[in-house]
Amino acid sequence: MAGLDDISTEMNAGNLYEEKIVSDRKIGTIRVMTPIKDDGTRDESRKTLFIGEAQIMTRMGGLPINFEIPAENLAEAVKGYGEAAKKGVEDTLAKLEDLRERAAHRIVTPGTEGFQVPPAPGGASGQGGSGIIL
Repeated sequence: MAGLDDISTEMNAGNLYEEKIVSDRKIGTIRVMTPIKDDGTRDESRKTLFIGEAQIMTRMGGLPINFEIPAENLAEAVKGYGEAAKKGVEDTLAKLEDLRERAAHRIVTPGTEGFQVPPAPGGASGQGGSGIIL
């Protein structure tokens, strides 16, 4: 595990954004990310970003989904929210499936998380039996 000294805590002064939240209080939320300079003035050299937020319900509870909405202004972002949300959910589900497949094909070796030595035949007491209690 990395020590606290290895964690970078410096903010990037050239990549600052002012954030405004817009919601219809029913379907979704859009974060309007306006680029600013380190003195707080608008940075005209960079584009405003529109980040959509949605949530899908899973057996383990709500899963938050964040996705970028390609738009030049808020009106376009609101209009494009639905399509961008669908793509964001599809991308997230594809990533989850990929992680599931990787985990299923992972080789577990001694010293790695998930490795467990099987019990000795006959149990720890050395007595025979199947180990099944009826």
